[in-house]
Amino acid sequence: MLRFMPVGDSTTIGSAGDHTWRYRVWQHLRDTYGGPFRIVGPRETLYDKAADAPVSYDYADPDFPRAHLAGWGEGWCHMAPLIADAVRSCRADVLLVSLGLIDLGFYTDAEQTAENVRAFVANAREANPRIHMVLLPVTPNVRATTDAAFAAEVARFNELLAKAAADLDEPRSPLLLASPDPAYDIHHDTYDGTHPNANGEHRIAAAFAEAMYQAWGLGEPYEPR
Repeated sequence: MLRFMPVGDSTTIGSAGDHTWRYRVWQHLRDTYGGPFRIVGPRETLYDKAADAPVSYDYADPDFPRAHLAGWGEGWCHMAPLIADAVRSCRADVLLVSLGLIDLGFYTDAEQTAENVRAFVANAREANPRIHMVLLPVTPNVRATTDAAFAAEVARFNELLAKAAADLDEPRSPLLLASPDPAYDIHHDTYDGTHPNANGEHRIAAAFAEAMYQAWGLGEPYEPR
């Protein structure tokens, strides 16, 4: 049985009332994978904006495996120290990782963030030497439309992320760089310039699904529902 762990920031944990891209990936795997699998992780909640805390279970459709390792306001710098214990305790086989925007926005520059990517990968492999990982580049949010320095940091980090994926890929623990949907549009695929709406959730899920299908023959091409 394959165990998939979604790892990410606010776009991954989602907020009260969301489906989340995690739900869309689960639907896709359920319908196309053809073998037993589980969605795993040490957390289950959504972020509650009113409470300013990850305490909500109010999913748009709660009838799916809600496990994850994601947090509102958390990035590579937060997840790198946590990933080994999470992989070990949940026996994860595949990590689906969407991180970086919050790091670049508040915590670290592109080079520092890339170092945290490498620490994350090393820690995940310490817990499971055969862990598979799919990394999603950062999609610039609305801030990048008015902050040229921030937009440049995002572009630089995505270059460094691609280099890290190429440098660190190895046969027993493959590392994939997903290709974001080029049609992703913050004006149509998010509800606030950053966080995905239903369209955005499908586009993110498709990026992960297509990477796994093309590289590993896992599942089928993504068909939005």
